[in-house]
Amino acid sequence: MNLIQPLDDLEWQTLIHNTAAYFTDLTIKRGFQYYKQGRVGQLDMPSEESIRAVVRGTDDYFVNLVPGTLEDSRCTCPVRHKCKHMVAVLLEAASKQGRSVHALVNAHSTTLIRAGVTSSDELDIGPNSAASKNRQSDDFTAIREQARSLPDMPISNWHQLFGQCVAALRVNTLNSLYSRNALEAIYSIMPSLTGSMEPLFELHARLFVLDKLVKQPPNQGIGSGLFMGYHVQIAADDLQKDIDQRFISGQFSFQGDAGKSPRVSETLTYLRSKMLTESRYHPFFSHIYKQFWEYGLHLHQGDTEVYADELRYLKSAEAELGSTYSRAAGMLAQSLMHFYLLQDQEAFDLLRAADKALLIQPEHLIHYLEVLSQAKDWSRLTKWLTETGPLLANYRNHKLNSYMAYWDQAVQELPEAEQYLWDTLVDMLPHSRDIYQETLLAHGKWHEWMDYQLSTGREPLEFRVSVLQPIEKHAPELLLPFFHQAVERYVLQKNRSSYKSAVKLLKRLSKLYKKMKQEERWESFITTFAGRHSRLRALQEELRRGKLIS
Repeated sequence: MNLIQPLDDLEWQTLIHNTAAYFTDLTIKRGFQYYKQGRVGQLDMPSEESIRAVVRGTDDYFVNLVPGTLEDSRCTCPVRHKCKHMVAVLLEAASKQGRSVHALVNAHSTTLIRAGVTSSDELDIGPNSAASKNRQSDDFTAIREQARSLPDMPISNWHQLFGQCVAALRVNTLNSLYSRNALEAIYSIMPSLTGSMEPLFELHARLFVLDKLVKQPPNQGIGSGLFMGYHVQIAADDLQKDIDQRFISGQFSFQGDAGKSPRVSETLTYLRSKMLTESRYHPFFSHIYKQFWEYGLHLHQGDTEVYADELRYLKSAEAELGSTYSRAAGMLAQSLMHFYLLQDQEAFDLLRAADKALLIQPEHLIHYLEVLSQAKDWSRLTKWLTETGPLLANYRNHKLNSYMAYWDQAVQELPEAEQYLWDTLVDMLPHSRDIYQETLLAHGKWHEWMDYQLSTGREPLEFRVSVLQPIEKHAPELLLPFFHQAVERYVLQKNRSSYKSAVKLLKRLSKLYKKMKQEERWESFITTFAGRHSRLRALQEELRRGKLIS
């Protein structure tokens, strides 16, 4: 078989757009099924412009595909043109080249056609725009030549080159496809780099694309920072996750370079400027800023000068940035520097102020706990758990499970921290209600759990049997007042439904007394109970139906 002629990035973009223009979405999906089922036979190239293959359908159909001009493609099936057999061959060819099959399958939702651009002239990258393609190729050659000097350039010049690469693609729809293709274009100019320069290039390539995705258009009115298009949000989230993974895995590590490498210092300056001017509703750069400090620099606690310098920059930023300054990002970044400087009280004060101004999210607080957990600083972790608990309380169960996991670690390693745990959970009531009850049960504090239920007026029937089983096993006597009070409340409602609930609880009481070997006490109670309510005919009927009286 002849080798499939490889496509460059511009030709690949053209093919995606032309696929969406030539085939319907339904045809593409049907062709994808044929491709997945392995119905495409061996591919062959009778010429540089065409691909030939046999596709098994109702019969064997011969496809002659011309990727550059799909209109010239033919199939021997009854449809002849624009058929699923052509799509199957196209996907097989893309797979052979290592290109994304799903980019073609989703062509309709990931190209400019979705925005109403349908012609090759509008895209300026159609099959007939040879001059345009040659011009773009020349542009990339010139950019690659400039990129040879990249190690000696400041970071701002890197981003200028990245901008030229992306502009040469002539594609402006912001989505995951744009993100992938923009990164491919930037990587195509990457020169040979050594040391920390290579991970810095890879980090800034992603930061550049992320900035393109999340940058808000000017003059969009009130609330413009709140909403982000669905496809843009997905692309930005994926890019942030990719950056996260590279930080955590150590790929983006610049240990020992802080304050020494000009490019690392410029990177910090870049992240700071983006973080301090981004929308509070989409804190992508704020998150990366924290990751850069935690995983990228790996500073030791003794390196206080670097943190102190950063704190000075942050404090002066509001006056310098004016109306573009993000108060939320500034307060949280300053609290982070105080945290690294072991100035916990100053950090707490800033976090409380941010909370009062509704500028804080649970993940901001969880970050501090994670850092201390990894450092195994259990005493300081206990202090931070105590201080951050009330701030997290307003979010009810959101992130509270993660919060409690850190308490479990602290108490296990530092048993004297347990009293702080209970004091904090009580301070967080009523928002910590569910997690407080779960923790009481987990620690076997049956009396405290029961006292809480009695004080809040909860009904036994609100709980699953499995919740009460540990108490029934270890302290069954605690359930007696809980059940008895609930029975009396049900009877006072004086309706058939409440009587049925009372009988259900009485049957469970009978089992409890039997388990405690106090059958005589039970018999005395149920006899008195039935006699006291003898005039409630419906209740008497339910008691007999439940075989509690004869």
